[in-house]
Amino acid sequence: MRHLVRPAALVANFFDMLPPAQVATATAIQQAVIAAEPDLAQAVRWGNLMFLYRGSNLMAMALHKGQAHLQVLNGAELMMRFPQLDGVGRGMRILKFRYSQPVDALLIGEVVRASLGLLQAAAR
Repeated sequence: MRHLVRPAALVANFFDMLPPAQVATATAIQQAVIAAEPDLAQAVRWGNLMFLYRGSNLMAMALHKGQAHLQVLNGAELMMRFPQLDGVGRGMRILKFRYSQPVDALLIGEVVRASLGLLQAAAR
């Protein structure tokens, strides 16, 4: 199994490699997630910025040509509470943010706390 020797350096490199048009939105999403839960760890996995809680994947930030996605890995359970979550399937849902529009940090914070609550409840 591969270990992340310098996760902070890899995260910094992740942002350094972004096209200039994506940096502001990606940074705003990252800051909103970390502001909501400072104990989350960050790692670059599968080309995405992952947010982990005690080693468990909680969320991922995936950047696309026209928009950024905050992938909520247990988002299907949050659909009733957050109709802004988009997607189908068994578990993951996404929040979409266009690069030309402001990021809703309050919504991100609420989704992070709700997702973390579900993860903690499942661990009990």
